Amino acid sequence: MSKTTAFLALAVLLAGLLAANLFVGSVPIAAPDVVDALTGRADGTAAFIVTETRLPQALTALMAGAALAVAGLLMQTVFANPLADPSILGLNAGAGLGVAVATLALGGSFAAGAGLSLSGFALTLVAAFAGAAGVLVLLMACAARMRSRLLLLIVGLMISYAVGALVSLLSFTADAAGLHSYVLWGLGSFGQATWGRLPLFALAVGVGLGVAALLVKPLNALLLGESYAANLGVRIRRTRCLLLGAAGLLAAAVTALCGPVAFVGLAVPHVARLLVRSADHRVLLPATLLCGADVALACHLVCRLPSDGGLLPLNAVTPLVGVPVVFYVILRQRRAAD
Repeated sequence: MSKTTAFLALAVLLAGLLAANLFVGSVPIAAPDVVDALTGRADGTAAFIVTETRLPQALTALMAGAALAVAGLLMQTVFANPLADPSILGLNAGAGLGVAVATLALGGSFAAGAGLSLSGFALTLVAAFAGAAGVLVLLMACAARMRSRLLLLIVGLMISYAVGALVSLLSFTADAAGLHSYVLWGLGSFGQATWGRLPLFALAVGVGLGVAALLVKPLNALLLGESYAANLGVRIRRTRCLLLGAAGLLAAAVTALCGPVAFVGLAVPHVARLLVRSADHRVLLPATLLCGADVALACHLVCRLPSDGGLLPLNAVTPLVGVPVVFYVILRQRRAAD
């Protein structure tokens, strides 16, 4: 398959999956009614479901899939590790700690005087982003001082373990209601999307993707090794910090709104490489973006298929895509080593 054909196929698939997410759902709605709702010629329950539920959720899935896939590609290039993904830096763990504090320690509500009061999903969103941002700041500080990417990788893993231990302690002392709320958040979902939450989410994703696009040339240089990239004039520490910042912003935004979505950042870059047959980030980055959006929309469509009106947990669906890809990567590396 040529690169042009691959991009065309991904774009057509994206349009088809976006349409399917609008026309198909747990509540049956006739196609003409969906069209009328999208064009503003109808109101009522059907129009509300299409415009206030299906459309913002589909747009969120599209942006979240693209963000996680690109973040995974950046991590795999920075660490020269095909099994790296955004969670390897502890960002998901940091977001999880923020949510654990909000739901398990604070009981789902927070007030600081008369002017600041948060509860429910608003508190969860702010706490998740604050936790992920805290870990990101720590990693950026380490990246500015460490020469070795292996040491930085170890720091990320140690942060994950430490944060996981804190979450376990909070879970042990929490009540049943708080623990249930935290578990539901950890399952992942695009179902929390609303028009009010989309602008800030889109801004964060846009900034992260923009930084990644501006660093395409340094990314290609890093494929040849850090020493060679440095000889080409790439400022390794500065570039690493920018790449980690972009990947961290993308992962933090998605995790805060949608929960810790698994496997998309790990698996999708490899799917994109198989489709375009290129390691050039000028080709691979947009292909990964499109492929991530396609995978997320497909997973969200599967999550919405139950007829009882509920949503399947997103992390019960994404491993069905991710696990076979990871096995393929491992077997391919073993054959290359032999």
